[in-house]
Amino acid sequence: MKKVSLIFTALFLIMAEGFASSSYNQVFSVDNADGKINAKSIEKAFNASGMHVDVNNNMNSIFEKRYKKVHHQSYNLAIFTNNALVTKLMKKYPSIGLITPLSMSIFSDDKKRINISTLSLQGMSRITQIPETDADLVKYAAMLDAALHKALPKGNYLTPKKSTKSSNTNLVTAFTTEFEPEDGETYIDLKDGFKEEFESEIAAVGFLVPKSYTLESTDYDFFDTYSIIRFNVIFPVSKNHPDAGSFAPFSLVIYKKKGDDTVHIEYPSIDNWINDLDITDEESLKEVKKTQGMMSGILEELTE
Repeated sequence: MKKVSLIFTALFLIMAEGFASSSYNQVFSVDNADGKINAKSIEKAFNASGMHVDVNNNMNSIFEKRYKKVHHQSYNLAIFTNNALVTKLMKKYPSIGLITPLSMSIFSDDKKRINISTLSLQGMSRITQIPETDADLVKYAAMLDAALHKALPKGNYLTPKKSTKSSNTNLVTAFTTEFEPEDGETYIDLKDGFKEEFESEIAAVGFLVPKSYTLESTDYDFFDTYSIIRFNVIFPVSKNHPDAGSFAPFSLVIYKKKGDDTVHIEYPSIDNWINDLDITDEESLKEVKKTQGMMSGILEELTE
């Protein structure tokens, strides 16, 4: 029996390592044979660790209703953040908005283990171009690590299945425009009008906004971020890549620094998922490219 058990454990580790796509994202995993750990207990542990969870959706319930099938025994997508650290980071690096909020997937394919996928410190740094040595970013990653350990006691990080490779596409899709207040208008008024039009445009083509944030800082006229998801892309991608929750929902930032006429609108390029998650199936490739094209096209039109 011991030999059989060892063979099974080794087989599981080989299969599980496939969930950790690269060093940019990380999968934290633990035995859950007693079933005591679930998406709600993980949310509670994150909140207790200073990582506030704003949304924690059971995607299987959504997938079952929309597509009449699911890929995994359990699959949740959640978003979380620490407002104090984000506020400190945004004073130095507005690019922190590209990962505000952070996202995670919580998934299981049997009753014996549960997994959480998030961005790693390297992944956070890569998207934002904030140095991995920045004290506040290091603290953010350490706070995430503490939350993962609190949520999954005795858990461990799975080994990435492939080494990091460079992407042929831009890591960030960025647009700029200018707001020109008239007749008593403020920059906030114009930003709100832009957001209303943006929300209308993306909703019409199947994007949803689980949560948006307005962050206050004396350095900015405004600094807003969105958490955005499109079910038609995460559904096929998550079949073979449940760790896609490290990247989806994705965050979009819109900000204007005081004294600067330029308004910046940026989000992590969705087609980077292809390399980062090693996506090869045609359905997923089609939807990833389509999602990137739709979002880029809408913003290009709105910022002309």
